[in-house]
Amino acid sequence: MLRELKGLWALILGASSGMGRATARALAAEGMHVVGVHFDPPSAQAATDQLVQELRAGGTCAHFAHANAAAARTRGQLVPWVADLTGGAGVHVLLHSLAFGSLAPYLGGGDGAPEAVTERQLTMTSNVMAHSLVLWVQDLHAAGLLPRGAKVYAMTSAGSSRAVAHYGPVSAAKSALESHVRQLALELAPHGVAVNALRAGVTLTPAFQRIPGSEEFARRARTLNPHGRLTVPEDVAEAVVVLARTDSAWITGNTIGVDGGELISG
Repeated sequence: MLRELKGLWALILGASSGMGRATARALAAEGMHVVGVHFDPPSAQAATDQLVQELRAGGTCAHFAHANAAAARTRGQLVPWVADLTGGAGVHVLLHSLAFGSLAPYLGGGDGAPEAVTERQLTMTSNVMAHSLVLWVQDLHAAGLLPRGAKVYAMTSAGSSRAVAHYGPVSAAKSALESHVRQLALELAPHGVAVNALRAGVTLTPAFQRIPGSEEFARRARTLNPHGRLTVPEDVAEAVVVLARTDSAWITGNTIGVDGGELISG
C-alpha cells in the first residue's frame, strides 16, 4: 500500500552535500521532517545553514547537528534527540550517506609514488563508510525508533566490485556495507523494516572528485550511459522518495542500481 510521507521523519547521515543534501530537499518537498547529521569544515557551514533555512521555509521541521556520525558519542547524544523531536514515533527513512575515507594504494612509496594505506586508514574508512550503518541501526532499533514500515538506505557504488587505483580502502568498505545491508535486512524483516543499498552511478559529488583520475571516470561514464549523461544527486533522491512511499518491507536486502543503466553498459 502506498502512503503519503507528509508529517513523517527522516534521519540523514551526511546531510549537507551530495546525495544527502538532495534527498533532504526531496523528502522535505513531500512534507517530511528532516534530522540531518553533517561533519564539514567551517567554510561549508554557511551552505548548510542555507539548506536548513530553505527546508524550514517550505514548512518542514529541519534540525541539523554538526557532529561525527561515525562516533559512538554522537549516537549516544543524537538518538535521544531524535526520540524527542519525533515524539517517540521514530524515523520512516534512514539514509546513510557518509563519504569520508582514505584514497590510497595498498602498495606504495618510493620514486615519488603515494604512500601505502595504513592500518589506521583502513580501519577508519570501514568504520565510517560501513560499520557505522550497523551501529546506528542497532541504537535506533533498541530505542524503538525504527517503526514497522521504516526504510533504511545506504549509499554504495560500482566500486564495491571493481579494482580502481587508490580506491581499495573505499571499495572494501563499500563491499562490507553491502554485506551489512543484507544481514540487517534479514534481521529486521520480522519487524517490517526494509534495508537496501542504493548504487548510484558516477556522480560529480565532492567525494567523487577527490578520487585520482575522476575526470576520466566521469568522461567514460557519460559516454557509456544510455541516457548520455551522468547521474545527479537528484536521481538518487527521487529513488528514495519512490521507495519510501510503501509500507511494505518486501523490497529488502538488495543493491539497487540508480545509474540510468551505466553499469550494464560498461
